[in-house]
Amino acid sequence: MSGVSVNLALPARRADAVLLLVALVWGSSYLAAKTAVDVLPVMVVLCARYVLSAAVCLPLVTARRRDRRFTRDEWTAGGVLGLTQAAVLVLETYGVAHTSAANAGLIISLTIVLTPFLDRTSGAGRLPPRYFAATGVCLLAVVLLMSGSGFHGLRGGDLLMLAAAVVRAAHVALVGRLTAGRAVRPLHLTTVQTVVGSVVFAVPAASGLPALGSADAAVWGQLVYLALFCSVFAFLAQTWAVQRSSASRASLLLGTEPVWAVAVGIGLGGERFTVFAAAGAALMVAGTYWGQAVERAHRTGPVERGPGVPGEREGRTAPVPSGPDARSVT
Repeated sequence: MSGVSVNLALPARRADAVLLLVALVWGSSYLAAKTAVDVLPVMVVLCARYVLSAAVCLPLVTARRRDRRFTRDEWTAGGVLGLTQAAVLVLETYGVAHTSAANAGLIISLTIVLTPFLDRTSGAGRLPPRYFAATGVCLLAVVLLMSGSGFHGLRGGDLLMLAAAVVRAAHVALVGRLTAGRAVRPLHLTTVQTVVGSVVFAVPAASGLPALGSADAAVWGQLVYLALFCSVFAFLAQTWAVQRSSASRASLLLGTEPVWAVAVGIGLGGERFTVFAAAGAALMVAGTYWGQAVERAHRTGPVERGPGVPGEREGRTAPVPSGPDARSVT
């Protein structure tokens, strides 16, 4: 009997390890993006990131013998979500260029508590007062993070990251509406979004593309890391891991992303935290975890009590990763 339990536990542990790796990769993406935009124009970085992602996703789809064709739902949802995801990445990338990688990773985690305000697919009704209290804790955290070394004014990069969190929450809610009950496969949806993003950023990036020719190996390494690891790998790995774990557990592990963003920003980026920023970081992590727990209990509670319901709609409000690429796709 003990041998059976060990065999069952191993896949779950592997899934947990993969989810933590995804959270680490997404947390590190802010420093990678910040390093890249220090050398290249933002639009060039975004265009290169999308084109490299598309160059990987398209062969993965065409390699499939049976289901390589895209459905109408995948084209429609991918087209719309490709535009909204592009908007998120514009705000995020410009934002991280004017703030610290640690701040960027923490502020964007507001998406977790903002999404349920916009999502209407769960049918769970009005959120409880405790959820608004958790949101208030997160907003206080943002104020502390934006204050820097004192309450002397707001930094543009932090404001852009705050706007990115709002737009990403809308994007996540939109994913739920466009994919619920429709023939949409993660890899195909991702591929359409990468193609749409490549087209969107090709024109504004055209004048700066020659700068890629003079970029050194380190910059190219950052671009490849953003495209292949923070986008394609992270999204597909998350899908694999969630299938072998519960969505609630996956959400908890992926929620460590801001912690990794801080660790990478300080450990590898040489960033420093003031007392205000440290307090804001602690409040942000606590507030998002609290809000996540309240929202999950609110959403699953009626299902558990209701008679005749076939199962629990567990996990996040939409089947989307958590991070700078929405973490929905790129």
